[in-house]
Amino acid sequence: MKPMSSPSRKTSIAAFLGAATLLALGLSPAEAQQRAVPESAAVMKQSFAPVVKRAAPAVVNVYVRHRVEQMISPFFDDPFFGRLFGERFGIPRERIQNSLGSGVLVAPEGVVVTNNHVIQGSGEAEITVALADGREFPAKLILKDEQTDLAVLRLDAPGVQFSSIGFADSDSLEVGDIVLAIGDPFGVGQTVTSGIVSALARTQVGISDYQFFIQTDAAINPGNSGGALVDMAGQLAGINTAIFSKSGGSHGIGFAIPSNMVRLVVQSALKGGKVQRPWLGATLQTVTPDIAESLGLATPSGALVAKVHAKGPAAKAGLLAGDVVVSVDDKPVQDPQAFQYRFVTQGIGGAAELGVLRKGQKVKATVTLIAPVEDPPRDVRDLQGRHPLTGCKVANISPAVAQEVGLDDDTREGVVVLEVQDKTPAARLGVKRGDVVVGINNEKVKSVAGLVSALEAADGGWRLSVERGGKVFNLAIQG
Repeated sequence: MKPMSSPSRKTSIAAFLGAATLLALGLSPAEAQQRAVPESAAVMKQSFAPVVKRAAPAVVNVYVRHRVEQMISPFFDDPFFGRLFGERFGIPRERIQNSLGSGVLVAPEGVVVTNNHVIQGSGEAEITVALADGREFPAKLILKDEQTDLAVLRLDAPGVQFSSIGFADSDSLEVGDIVLAIGDPFGVGQTVTSGIVSALARTQVGISDYQFFIQTDAAINPGNSGGALVDMAGQLAGINTAIFSKSGGSHGIGFAIPSNMVRLVVQSALKGGKVQRPWLGATLQTVTPDIAESLGLATPSGALVAKVHAKGPAAKAGLLAGDVVVSVDDKPVQDPQAFQYRFVTQGIGGAAELGVLRKGQKVKATVTLIAPVEDPPRDVRDLQGRHPLTGCKVANISPAVAQEVGLDDDTREGVVVLEVQDKTPAARLGVKRGDVVVGINNEKVKSVAGLVSALEAADGGWRLSVERGGKVFNLAIQG
């Protein structure tokens, strides 16, 4: 008996379909010869099962219970009815908020990575992680990083070894590669879907500060957040984070955080619980078609250097305003968001070689990978008193503070809002984290000390200038 792979058993598409059918399909006989019909039942039964068996035990469910206090009186915040009914009905009662997502075990000691928005919420959180085999363990949050929308947990299970998954090199992915999405959509239980890498380096998604996503058509639905995007080696290629959908269900456009960024956050969590990112010391902007034409560039791509911090690594490397950065360690960058991803995932220590276009010439710049500096000192203060910014926590802008709150320009001076307490004058005014207080009563604000003095000097009226997203808003408040 001849083996089933014997040439005598091979049947080409050309012979199987016939010339007329090939013509209708737009295939030449030569093209059809390269596409063989399945030769056996075994070939037809090929599946992703071996990959799933390797990766699925490391994908978990993350259950979060937030304990929050809520006043049962609907009139509690009303200045009139609150006085009448506050003592009788204004009693705080505990309420439970539940949320569900997915996560991935990335170390056998019980280290789990998930999305920050899965565990984020008001009040004290109780986190439980359920494994694929049904076991459940309490978990402790050891790091949350809003800028990447990632969080790292550790299971409370001393001495227990867990199935975990290794990191793939997400930079090796190519459009068209087959990937699997594993998670718990809608809470129905662990689910596996397949698809391909639809696109790479998506930088205009608007999900987090570091815009650089893998796009896939593998079905991702609510509850999949924090789950695994797996390559055909059974390794973690990304963390499923968001979908583009008008109905709430999968439309075949899902986004995952690349594993190289996930690895950086996990390593930071294990080293001390704080993500340290390298500091460039320059402000970048998008190369528009008009800018490209003025600079003599063939295509509008790269990151244009707009400003350079006089004491930063970029200045020491010789970068100048007007330079266009086109690569980081020979990896191309299309825009400032792509540059930030390539640069940040280098980590702290060593150096990165930037490819730069300067006046039509290609040059190299070697930038030292160091953490941003605290210059000036942040001087954090909680603003109190009878003024519109009561309830704000503010700090002086330094490169370190600018990176923490996601400010694009770390060369500027001024005061930035770090936090805003609920139900305070600042919260009611709409002040948010990352807002920059530019001026008070037509006086420029340069420091926290100057801001406090200006607020105290105001006599019943304030003219505030607040910058958000590059736009300055002027507000007049009386009384």
